[in-house]
Amino acid sequence: MSYCFRLSQPARWGVKPRLAKRSRGFASSASTWLPVLPINLTAPNSRSWKQPVGLFINNEYIESQGADRITTVNPATEETICSVHAASGHDVDRAVSAARDALRHPSWRNLTGTDRARLMVRLADLVDAHAETLATIETMDNGKPYTVSLGYDVPDLSSVLRYYAGFADKNFGKTVDLGPEKLAYTTVQPVGVCGQIIPWNYPLSMAGWKLGPALCCGNTIVLKLAELTPLSMLYVGDLIREAGFPPGVINIVNGHGHVAGAALAEHEGVDKIAFTGSTKTGKDVMRLASGTMKAITLETGGKSPLIVFDDANLDQAVSWAHGGVMGNQGQVCTATSRLLVQDGVYNEFVQRFVEFTAKTSVVGDPFDEKTYQGPQVSKAQLDRVNLFISAAKACGGTIHQPSASLPSRGFFVQPTILTDLPASHPALHEEIFGPCATIVRFKDEDEALSVANASRYGLAGAVFTNDVARAHRVARELEAGMVWVNSSNDSDIRMPFGGIKESGIGRELGEEGLRGYYNVKAVQVNLSGQ
Repeated sequence: MSYCFRLSQPARWGVKPRLAKRSRGFASSASTWLPVLPINLTAPNSRSWKQPVGLFINNEYIESQGADRITTVNPATEETICSVHAASGHDVDRAVSAARDALRHPSWRNLTGTDRARLMVRLADLVDAHAETLATIETMDNGKPYTVSLGYDVPDLSSVLRYYAGFADKNFGKTVDLGPEKLAYTTVQPVGVCGQIIPWNYPLSMAGWKLGPALCCGNTIVLKLAELTPLSMLYVGDLIREAGFPPGVINIVNGHGHVAGAALAEHEGVDKIAFTGSTKTGKDVMRLASGTMKAITLETGGKSPLIVFDDANLDQAVSWAHGGVMGNQGQVCTATSRLLVQDGVYNEFVQRFVEFTAKTSVVGDPFDEKTYQGPQVSKAQLDRVNLFISAAKACGGTIHQPSASLPSRGFFVQPTILTDLPASHPALHEEIFGPCATIVRFKDEDEALSVANASRYGLAGAVFTNDVARAHRVARELEAGMVWVNSSNDSDIRMPFGGIKESGIGRELGEEGLRGYYNVKAVQVNLSGQ
């Protein structure tokens, strides 16, 4: 059984779903009948589409071999959207086999970088053409505001594809002068079959970050989707086929992490694993991948500090600090959730931050254009955030929850600011992954750096000051892969993204993001005749 959404309310930013059961809902594919989710838009530029729920392997949607299904839930309404096929180990074998066959097939192997770039740009064009559909699916499945899905997530996918398409014919080897009796050169070759595991907080964006550099370098892919948010990238499977990618170049599987994710990470036919998600799961992936010594890229957790010095522009600091921790419902790995504020401006900063949050963090229906904060992605994530808040209250911390009442249904939580916590409190050290900020005071620069660096994570950090020398000094000393000065969570596809310590291995985006997706081969030719 599938479910039918009649989407109405042709508001400026999108549409609002109302759920109604329908007893039918199967559409034919080239190889099998698949359950689909019929969705009708009654908005400007309206269109209807069918939602694939199978595994996308060899450019076809197919059923999983087992009976397991994953139910997806709209976190704003707690209503079931549909069920998708969950890949078994055998299904992962099929996807990897398809990717390995495609890697060797002339239709992909013999393409020039220019030809690969054309395919990538075609896919980017199709993503843009289907932007409203993709944004609606993303918001229904994930809960983030439609304005964010349409304004950031969808464009990020297409922009990253275009960016790396620009590198596809410029990824050169080199010649090395070893004298007249030798010709020495290097070639750049694809790593091979890449297993890519993406998280639920940015399904479209994170898929783009993985697909772009891998395709640019000529690899083939098995993309494993997050259990909680599989729908938007399943829809992209149709666009991949329409763009003209040969069968098996990009395969997309749904599945549970401990089954499909584990099978992919340890698979002998996979040459590289790229993972974004929690640090705990990243460690598991790393262990599984080590059995065949796969190349690996990990982007894992963070507990990033944001340091506000006495001389900072407080209006600027408050605004950026709010976005850095409350954006995307706080479900951001780089969230600057530890706010360290110097004594001289501590009280004023806390007051302004609470007032700004009350004014800005409008919580509610993600299809309402006024909404800043939608629901958490799941009941489990909601419970996790509330557990940290309850623990802070139990130990005598001050709880600031300046927003209005929450909707009666959905996985909504108040944007929360915690102060007066003991230094050992878990909220100051563990990744909450919700709209929950902690604020602590410090005396001087040395103390700020000591507190900021006292973390097992090292993903990002921010510093607010008008002292140029201090800004560069603190940026140098922060133990983090990324530092923002007088901003927070700035991201640009041309800048490398990644962390140190338990926040990951390797980099994504920018030219650095290519390095994990090619091998360098050295060739030496004897010209001496001896």
